Parts: sequence; structure tokens; C-alpha cells
Amino acid sequence: MKALSIRQPWAWLIVHGWKDIENRTRLQKFRGRIYVHAGQKYDYEGLKWLATWLAPEIFGMISTLCVSKQTGLVGEIDIVDSTVKSESPWFTGPYGYVLANPLAYEVPIPYKGRLGLFEVTLPQEAHHAD
Repeated sequence: MKALSIRQPWAWLIVHGWKDIENRTRLQKFRGRIYVHAGQKYDYEGLKWLATWLAPEIFGMISTLCVSKQTGLVGEIDIVDSTVKSESPWFTGPYGYVLANPLAYEVPIPYKGRLGLFEVTLPQEAHHAD
């Protein structure tokens, strides 16, 4: 299965069903289920913006990721479309991968990320049954 590296807190928001679009610099032809990989870099400017936008209890959960530095495969999502225009409050463009059917893992699977969509092969015992 393929994976996409996404900075925290965006990866957390995606796998928990809050963020329904992932902004990118190019359109994506791929459609289907992917792993969401939380990268090692954290978007602190994005976190500041979220503080003004989210309820305090949700923001508190997300901000703990700053301390935990949770990386690796954190869940799964379906890419169902790519778009240049969206009504989603998360869309900032220029392109967006439209996301559906999130699944968050209780415990991340350690895995090194890469740029763009990349192939992931896991041993059977590493697969989540969540």
C-alpha cells in the first residue's frame, strides 16, 4: 500500500476525521487507500492558527503531539479525488487531495517517510486490526 508523509498536526487531524482535504502543489491521479505517515517536522505556524480555530479541548489533544513527537504510520485514509477548488475550510490550494474514510491507529507503526506518495511494505504482524 502507498503512504503519504504529512506534518503534524495535519496528519492527526486527517486520521481523526477533522481534515477532509490535503493541500499540495500538484494534482494527484492516484485514487485509493493509503497510509498516513506523520513526518518528523511539525508545523508550528499551523498549530498557532489552529489555536484560534479549534475548541480548546481539541487543540489541547493536538498540541500534546508537539511534546510526543509522534511519527511513523499513524493511520489510513482514502484519496477519492484531486481538485483545484473546494468549499472545505481546509482548502488553501493550489491543489487538494479529497480525503474520506479515516482510520487512526492507537499506536503508530515506526516507518521512515519520503517525499510524495511512496510504497510501504510491512510484515504481517505490523498490520493494525483497528
